[in-house]
Amino acid sequence: MGKLAVRALRAVLVVVFGGTVFVQAGMVWALISKNDPEEGSLPLTPLRVITILGMVSVQVALVCVGRLVAMVRRGTVFSHAAFRYVDGVIGAIVAASLVWFTVTAINAPGQRDDPGVTVIMGGIGLAILGVALIVLVLRMLLAQAVARDVEAAQLQAELDEVI
Repeated sequence: MGKLAVRALRAVLVVVFGGTVFVQAGMVWALISKNDPEEGSLPLTPLRVITILGMVSVQVALVCVGRLVAMVRRGTVFSHAAFRYVDGVIGAIVAASLVWFTVTAINAPGQRDDPGVTVIMGGIGLAILGVALIVLVLRMLLAQAVARDVEAAQLQAELDEVI
């Protein structure tokens, strides 16, 4: 990866992380201020807590991606240490889909007249799970690359002995 691409990605990661912290702070403020009446059809307190948890899953994914970018820059991404961060990304995406399914379940009773909204929201949750599956496939490719890298290092060591 080029230096410009790494810097741009790091800048994006920092801005998005800052945005999630801002949203979390707003939700915590709304939870503790109690001057916001819950007069709507949806319960706001559970949705605010779910939003905070959703932002945590995004933050975990951002930190893991940041660590992977650092490994790519150092040339150490094809190692067993990278699996911890890839697993973190997968876990964060699955957690985000569970958060989304929870929001869908909370929203569903209010959509009895128009159940299509609930179906669309469920489809979005499945799409989020699909992203986790794509990252899982990429993890398998990383596992193959690490195995090939280890094999290449062993063959290089054998060749060095012969020469």
